[in-house]
Amino acid sequence: MTDPAKVRRHAERIRELVASVVRSQIKDPRLGMITITDARITADLRDATVFYTVLGDAAAQSSTAAALESAKGMLRSTVGKALGLRHSPTLTFVLDDVQDQVKHIDDLLAAARTADAEVQRLAATAQYAGEAQPYRVDEDEEGTEDSAAEAGDEPRGGDRR
Repeated sequence: MTDPAKVRRHAERIRELVASVVRSQIKDPRLGMITITDARITADLRDATVFYTVLGDAAAQSSTAAALESAKGMLRSTVGKALGLRHSPTLTFVLDDVQDQVKHIDDLLAAARTADAEVQRLAATAQYAGEAQPYRVDEDEEGTEDSAAEAGDEPRGGDRR
């Protein structure tokens, strides 16, 4: 079994190495404004997944993905040499769509806020559908139950032992 702390350290090191190499050594014009956000590696240290974001539209994202795929061999050899492992991990690049998810969640929260405001507006002018006291209370029954309790009689439905 591999130590989880060791796996996390290797994943963090892979993220730093890939970011450094992308910034300094890859001169591909297709590479856009890229940020390496995370890296994860399997417990056997053979496969690594690198998450990245790209500033721009879908065309910039697809061209950056193509540039990363073409530079995958150089990145893998650099990572393998720096980590000093027996086997260099294979690299898989995944577009991190956190920004899209954040925008979607913000839109959902804004819709919830407007719905809550509408409910509060309607509740401010709302009135009860019936009377304030919805249960009928007979004056006679109320007086007899009180007098029975005062007299020490057992209430109806009580446990008789």
